[in-house]
Amino acid sequence: MPKIVLHRDGQTYEGEVNANTNLVVMAGIKRFPYPNLRYGCGMGKCAKCACRVLKGAEHLPPPNWKEQERLGPRLEEGYRLICQLWVNEDVELFQDKDPIKPLLPAPAVRSGAAE
Repeated sequence: MPKIVLHRDGQTYEGEVNANTNLVVMAGIKRFPYPNLRYGCGMGKCAKCACRVLKGAEHLPPPNWKEQERLGPRLEEGYRLICQLWVNEDVELFQDKDPIKPLLPAPAVRSGAAE
């Protein structure tokens, strides 16, 4: 079981999750890391769940296109969108006090009506 360490607001929270777990999904169903992990849409649009990966980044998949669009150069600083990651190994995360602003806003949803 992967061990998760989350640093936020001067506190450290530790817990274990099953392999192949998304931490935002777990928080959404009120399991660890709930209520300590800040998140929003869960779809890679708002960037509220962004965390800096302190340890375990080598076990995570490369950033997807949503992370690249929303985080840009912050990826080089170790930031990732936690909603876009499925954890299979131990990871240590730091979430800033205030959510970061996404580099690019999420695209507007079109109504589908002919223009």
